Amino acid sequence: MKILVIGSGGREHALVWKLAQSKLAEKIFCAPGNGGIADIAECLDIKADDVGALLDFSRREKIDLTVAGPEAPLVAGIADEFAAYHLSIFAPSRRAAQLEASKVFAKELMAKYGVPTADFMVFDNSSAAKKYIEKRSAPCVVKADGLAQGKGVVVAQSVEEAQGAVVAMMEEKIFGEAGKRVIIEDCLEGQEASILVFTDSKTVIPLASSQDHKRIFDYDQGPNTGGMGAYSPAPLVSQELWQEILNKIIYRTISGLAKEGIEYCGVLYAGIMVTKDGPKTLEFNVRFGDPETQAILPRLKSDLVEMMLANAGGKLARFKNFEWDNRSCVSVVAVSGGYPGNYEKGKEIFGLNEASKIPDTVVFHAGTKKISGCCGSCGASYLTSGGRVLGITGLGSTIKEAIAKTYQAVARISFEGMHYRKDIGQKALL
Repeated sequence: MKILVIGSGGREHALVWKLAQSKLAEKIFCAPGNGGIADIAECLDIKADDVGALLDFSRREKIDLTVAGPEAPLVAGIADEFAAYHLSIFAPSRRAAQLEASKVFAKELMAKYGVPTADFMVFDNSSAAKKYIEKRSAPCVVKADGLAQGKGVVVAQSVEEAQGAVVAMMEEKIFGEAGKRVIIEDCLEGQEASILVFTDSKTVIPLASSQDHKRIFDYDQGPNTGGMGAYSPAPLVSQELWQEILNKIIYRTISGLAKEGIEYCGVLYAGIMVTKDGPKTLEFNVRFGDPETQAILPRLKSDLVEMMLANAGGKLARFKNFEWDNRSCVSVVAVSGGYPGNYEKGKEIFGLNEASKIPDTVVFHAGTKKISGCCGSCGASYLTSGGRVLGITGLGSTIKEAIAKTYQAVARISFEGMHYRKDIGQKALL
């Protein structure tokens, strides 16, 4: 069967890599893809949010399954467009995608249906928001309502920092229309966990637990990024805690959406803070996490194509669960110098072949571009083309072994300005 994956990041490389292992996969396309994806799929010159072009290609090529990676095409309603032409797509509808497209929608849904989350207030006026912050004091969290590529959240430790975030989002419009409204909420304390499930609105099947590392520097210092690394499973998430998260957060959210007339079909991501009062929801994403996917999929033994087809067709109940490799997995993200701020592109990447020789490791490309050799005897080279460049990933019988193997591979790779955190997975050891 023919499969189309939409997106160009490390998450999409991991998806293409895992889908290609299915006995059902005959041909995989990726739009627009990246340097690493080009080694295992045919990359298309179509932007991830060009829904019309993606639909035309899928109809023309008779694509059997489409998998949408990033949030932009989901929010643009690609699932609805494909469904209108009876094309199988693993993705939630435009209305369901509001869970990620609007933090206000998500928070109000949680409040209405008793999903545990931080107390919050919504503002569409910056003066009112700043006055509220001055009255309530800090710490607090300021969130842009709309999509901001994982950077629209400021955990403010002072009144000045919180008010500065409001000014940046609402007055300076650093996130455009995404900052037209802001949420100001309590600052939750605890450890974070990423929970992903497959659901067709009737059946829920959890994926393995994981933990992301958002801050740019070691020990969770510096500004938020799109993600600097992840590991799976997360020892923090015991079986008892798993069930509590499913009962109080996942099931209530899916049920609440159904009561609002919204059926959720696809993968649902819940960012959880495990507090002394139990798990509370930080955010929802309506797609696979990045970089969590790079740490989860190498552990997956089930056929991902079969699971996605069943999910998209509303027949997920035929499966009881996913089958997992018992080993741990760690993924370290290598980024361009200056990220998440301004950074340069076009830096040659060295050591990829050497890193690939380490057993049970795989390097997922994110912001890379493949350059063909000048002649038949010359191999291809890869240049940096984004902020997050690579997801260097390793499996080990223990989390400690997975960490060691992954950083062994990291040490063999280099490019000008390369930066990475050196503490990915350490929380699991504690």
